Amino acid sequence: MSGFTRRQLPLVVLGASTLGAAAASPLIDSHVHLFDPEKVPYHPKATYKPPAAPLETYVKFAAEAKIDHTVIVHPEPYQDDHRYLKYCFDHEPSKGFFKGTCLFDPIAEDTPARMAALLKEMPGRIVALRIHANADPAKYPTHSGPIRDRDLSSPEMKRTWKATDDLGLAIQMHFNPYYAPLIHKLAAQFPDMPVILDHLGRPSQGKPEEYDAVLRLSELPRTYMKYSGTTYVKGDLRSIVRRVHAAFGPDRIIWGTLGMNMEQFRKESALLDSVFDFTNAEDRAKIRGLNSQKLFRF
Repeated sequence: MSGFTRRQLPLVVLGASTLGAAAASPLIDSHVHLFDPEKVPYHPKATYKPPAAPLETYVKFAAEAKIDHTVIVHPEPYQDDHRYLKYCFDHEPSKGFFKGTCLFDPIAEDTPARMAALLKEMPGRIVALRIHANADPAKYPTHSGPIRDRDLSSPEMKRTWKATDDLGLAIQMHFNPYYAPLIHKLAAQFPDMPVILDHLGRPSQGKPEEYDAVLRLSELPRTYMKYSGTTYVKGDLRSIVRRVHAAFGPDRIIWGTLGMNMEQFRKESALLDSVFDFTNAEDRAKIRGLNSQKLFRF
């Protein structure tokens, strides 16, 4: 594997750690949004318009935090305009530091061809197609407008999943628990394609029985849960993490949203230490980076 240097992660990097002995493992952030509307304006159909979070600021932080690799999750403000993602690849701090996801309308007829063209333009860099399913069920599905909440049961959606599989990519789902059964039915038809579940499956945005369906996605051997977006969790995060770990095991959990500055990084690292204190050092090393290294082929 290229673009990766093994090193000891000192405990000071992880803050006031209870993780035990430092592990020889990469530190990989699987979930970062980068924006710079001065370089690439936000899309007219942007679902939100955040303050700038530019590449140059992130690169300085990543060096200080000693992050080995990062997956840039192409964000909704840019919709299907991937120019800033390309800019980040072209100006990365070291060769192969970044990989990224793409965003296309999963029911659009030209999406398979556009994905193939993007992979040709950015060879070896795109790792997943991200799909959003967060709508109030009463407003689901959408058929046009911003790229989100399309029909997971439609033939067009299945066609795009097949194209994604054929291209060797993963599907990355950002979803509310209500949609877990639909994801399960679709993902079961593509058993060899990785399916990444963002933000712990957003457990606080569904009924308890709906989150049970999220955890049942672990029955599919190529589903991965992303420990990220912890601010979305209301209530006992530790309990959620234990349930996720019991379902997915240490080999199918990845870490994302490590922060954009050292204050955030120390906070997120300390939280990781706390909620995963029931696991051993080997398993924590997998979650911190070894799983992402393998999954995203760094």
